[in-house]
Amino acid sequence: MNKYESIIIVNPNVDEAGLKALEEKFTGLINANGKVESVENMGKKTLAYEIKKCKEGIYLLFNFEAKPDSIAELERVYRITDEIMKFIVVKK
Repeated sequence: MNKYESIIIVNPNVDEAGLKALEEKFTGLINANGKVESVENMGKKTLAYEIKKCKEGIYLLFNFEAKPDSIAELERVYRITDEIMKFIVVKK
């Protein structure tokens, strides 16, 4: 298993309960094929440029271990989740 880091930018209109639900959803998805080491809510930050007509975004940082073939599924779920504006997954 490889170590990965993933940052997602969530729409700022999502409330605290919705943010917690997203965090649990992706933690469960990663744990199905790997192991989450840490999840950090970096809070609401101003974006360098507008994304989907939003000037701010909530940043979530995931550090985890996973099999390389499970990353494609994680990115697919990121893409179809409406609350996520941007994401990136990087191998450490």
